[in-house]
Amino acid sequence: MASAPYRLHQSLGYQLSLAARLQERRLDEGLRALGLTRITWCVLLAIGNEGLRQPSDIASFVGIDRTAASRALRQMEAAEMILRAAGEGDGRTRSVELTGKGRRLLLQGTPLAQANNAVMEERLTTDETAVLRTLLGKLCAGEEMGLPGL
Repeated sequence: MASAPYRLHQSLGYQLSLAARLQERRLDEGLRALGLTRITWCVLLAIGNEGLRQPSDIASFVGIDRTAASRALRQMEAAEMILRAAGEGDGRTRSVELTGKGRRLLLQGTPLAQANNAVMEERLTTDETAVLRTLLGKLCAGEEMGLPGL
């Protein structure tokens, strides 16, 4: 007996991916105007809002590998968004902090990110939003969260 054909547009994975891409595109457009990417935005959040200072902690928070985090930190340091303090002797980054420019970008980006989230939340009731958060948490539970291509 032949199985039913796979219908891409009816698949849960496709619908989740489409919703995520729409949300990401809106965010990317707003961040681009500030000279940021999603990764640099997430790094600003990690340092400025979460108080993370170690590159490995920042990489884990953002969901990228250590190499991608190091590359982002180098770019952000060159753009004067962050300062990195090197360890004595080996030169590896010991601590990361925001510069004045980094703090300004975090403040400027926050309303963009909040408005982007509001677009999706306005399409759902409060209860539907809570259920969706619960269901998305269940779908992600136990999965490796390292997403190098964020």
